[in-house]
Amino acid sequence: MPRFIRTDNGPPFGSTGLAGLSRLAVWWLRLGIQPERIQPGCPEQNGRHERFHKTLKAETANPAEANLSRQQKRFAEFQTEYNFVRPHESLGLKTPDRFYSASPRRFPDRLPEFAYPFECTLRRVSAAGHINWIQHQIYLSVLLENEDVALRPVDDGLYEVFFGPLLLGWMDEPSATFQPCKSPPRSARA
Repeated sequence: MPRFIRTDNGPPFGSTGLAGLSRLAVWWLRLGIQPERIQPGCPEQNGRHERFHKTLKAETANPAEANLSRQQKRFAEFQTEYNFVRPHESLGLKTPDRFYSASPRRFPDRLPEFAYPFECTLRRVSAAGHINWIQHQIYLSVLLENEDVALRPVDDGLYEVFFGPLLLGWMDEPSATFQPCKSPPRSARA
C-alpha cells in the first residue's frame, strides 16, 4: 500500500464537502494512505496519471463492451499487456513489471483505529453527520458516519477537530458551532 495517492479533486477521490473528503478518501485515510490533491484545473500536476487514463480509455472503453463481464475481461487483458508486454519509453523501453516491488505495507484484515500523538477527546460521528458535545449536536459531515474524530483543545472553549492526520476545522464550545477549514489540503510534496 502506498503512503500517498495523488489525485484530482473530483469524484471518486474528492468532493466539495468537508476537507474535500469522499468515501474513498475516508477509507484511504483509515488505511494510512494520505490523499494528495493537485490544484483544481491543473491536470499537468498529475501528468503520468492523466496520460495513463487516456491510453486506458482509448484501448478498453472506446467503445465500451456490451456487459460488465466482457468489459472486465478487456481491462484484464489491457493490464497484462500494459504491465508485462508493452515497453514504455519513459522506462527505457522496458516493461513496468521490471521495476515493480511489493509494498512492505500490508493490507490490514481490519481497518486500524487512529492513534493521535496529542491529548484529545474522541467523538463518534452519527449517521446524520453530527457529534454530540455538551448537550449539542454539531454537524460535521455524513461522510464520517460511524467514524471517530479527535477534538484537541487549543484555547478556552476552542478545539481543533481531526480525522486521523487531517485537520477538519475548529469547534467553538460556547456557540456550539463548527468552522471547517477553507480548502482541502494540497500536496506538501508537490
